[in-house]
Amino acid sequence: MHNFDRYLAGALFVFFLTATALASCGDDGSKGGDVLVPDHPSPVATPDEIPEETPPLQPEPTPDNESAAVSTAAILCDYAQRIYNENASVQAESIAEWNCSEADELRSLVANGIPDHVVGTFPNPNNPSAISEQSVTVEFPLLPSIANETGSPTRIVAYAINGVKFEVGTAGTCNDGGSCSAIGNGGTWRMEAVGSNSFNFGNDDSNGHVQPTGSYHYHGIPEGLLDRLGQGTSPTLIGFAVDGFPIYARYGYASADDASSEVVVLEGSYQLKVSPDASRPEASIYPMGAFTQDWEYVAGSGNLDECNGRVGVTPEFPDGIYHYYLTDTFPFGQRCVKGTPISEEGPDGAGGGTPPPCSSVAVGLPCCGDHICGGPETADNCAVDCS
Repeated sequence: MHNFDRYLAGALFVFFLTATALASCGDDGSKGGDVLVPDHPSPVATPDEIPEETPPLQPEPTPDNESAAVSTAAILCDYAQRIYNENASVQAESIAEWNCSEADELRSLVANGIPDHVVGTFPNPNNPSAISEQSVTVEFPLLPSIANETGSPTRIVAYAINGVKFEVGTAGTCNDGGSCSAIGNGGTWRMEAVGSNSFNFGNDDSNGHVQPTGSYHYHGIPEGLLDRLGQGTSPTLIGFAVDGFPIYARYGYASADDASSEVVVLEGSYQLKVSPDASRPEASIYPMGAFTQDWEYVAGSGNLDECNGRVGVTPEFPDGIYHYYLTDTFPFGQRCVKGTPISEEGPDGAGGGTPPPCSSVAVGLPCCGDHICGGPETADNCAVDCS
């Protein structure tokens, strides 16, 4: 055979083998096309690294997913309670009614602000106000959505199932010289009501106390309400934030997107600053943690975001929703909201009502319960101060 014939036969043989190989590439029904080789191929797992059952991967929430409105219409939309609280500091009925209107996309709460669990003694030496009925009428978005990724500050942040409000922060301030007032004195250093021994706001075991208006409210986890709900260590829906997102207390899933993961105590992502801010009152008198400004958000140091919330699944929302938590660590509850509130109780969040009359203020306690009647405040000059 001539050299040219040998060359041609060899070429035809190679062509035949190549065509056969290419034809076999589509036997699994896949379509032909260009094959792209990734710049960084995924590593191949060894047998020890391959789980017996590999669960389907859950995509991380994208900003679009997080901001999408989620309906809460199936939860707490036809709930009403009338529970007489025989506690010595209450002796009144706790009334709360929740309703939803899908047509108006609104959730509504009508309540009287009376707690439905054991409370502390009010008035007391550090909280001179008595609990009284309030007029609570609030509307919430039924389809909440995230409007601000970093959150918007608000004073009344939420309402519990029993109609009692959450005001986690306080109005109390100290000036640079360390002079402090529980109702604010123009200072810039915001006093903390929970987690510090520097100030005593007369809180009870449910982290609640009473405003001069008679409005009982929470500054942290309402332990008495949790006990009454009786969910133990399960993630417990405690109420709704003013932007319509649900609130849970203390417990959540270790993996935010996996309801089969372990239930753990969640922690906020705020840490004490390494050193006090300039012009801060003396740390030897007011240790770090006494003021709101002593804390800073450190992403990833806890389980939650700036507003003490996260996107994930809960017993009531198995498909996932943004939700807040009340925690044992600072900030104890959200100080901001990610969505958009519709309404707020009262002209300034006070919840209506009036200061207690002088005749009901115990000897030695500040008159009228507002700390500004004049002074020194005693049973003898109360009528004059508060006239």
